[in-house]
Amino acid sequence: MYDIIVIGGGPAGLTAAIYARRANKSVLVIEKGSFGGQITFSPKVENIPGFCEVTGNEFAEKLVEQALNLDAEVECAEVLSVTDGDIKTVHTDSGDFEGKSVIIATGAKHRMLGLDREQDFVGEGISFCAVCDGAFYTGQTVAVIGGGNSALQEAILLADLAKKVYVVQNLDFLTGELKLQEKLLAKDNVEIILGHTVKAVLGDTQLKGITIANTNGNEKQLDIDGMFVAIGLIPQNEMVEGIITLDNYGYVVSDENCKTDKNGIFVAGDCRTKRIRQVATAAADGAVAALAACDYVDEK
Repeated sequence: MYDIIVIGGGPAGLTAAIYARRANKSVLVIEKGSFGGQITFSPKVENIPGFCEVTGNEFAEKLVEQALNLDAEVECAEVLSVTDGDIKTVHTDSGDFEGKSVIIATGAKHRMLGLDREQDFVGEGISFCAVCDGAFYTGQTVAVIGGGNSALQEAILLADLAKKVYVVQNLDFLTGELKLQEKLLAKDNVEIILGHTVKAVLGDTQLKGITIANTNGNEKQLDIDGMFVAIGLIPQNEMVEGIITLDNYGYVVSDENCKTDKNGIFVAGDCRTKRIRQVATAAADGAVAALAACDYVDEK
């Protein structure tokens, strides 16, 4: 029996574990993949408070080390479902675990293009965050894939850094806000390519280009140094679907205290409804959710 079970071992989940252990609560962190979350894919991060520069792996290792030094328990398993009640039961592929409270910190994965070798280039030319990685492409040529608000915002930021920015949209029009479109079109170094999809990524160990094609199947190659994929996020909340309220996009609905509509179930990080999804905000959520969970356990 644990005071708090944290589902997810990224910055939000590990921060929650750190705060909960410092409040002398028993904590189990369950992670199905590698501890640290998506930050581990970033070869260099420069926007984490307290670090002028750090690799994603180094930052993740420090978080894990801090949680373990505080005697948080960890379990490598995939959570299949959660049973609500006065005592919460977390069902995994390696057994069941019981807790007085649960913090959902499963994150949101970036929607991929589904191309051969795409995963091989993540962190080696393929990125998902211009705020995080845009500076690495200063003076170079990049492509942004997508035409919604997120893609346009990425392209606007990159246009101030890169030599050339291609925006590749599969539709014959951009779907982002008109003001963002106007701001992007005012950039001299931006070329918008509509009605095209990415068919292949090119390069050996580092991304060197992409092949795109229009609806007629006519292909052409773009020589680029980096590609920013901005075609949406997929929250990983399947295990709590039907247990707590999710919005139309699958994100957990919560208040500013990271509480869900079920007593004793909290949420932190990219898997919840929020505007900004960054490492700093994930860690903030983890602290808030942990303290709220501690209060709940104390009251019970």
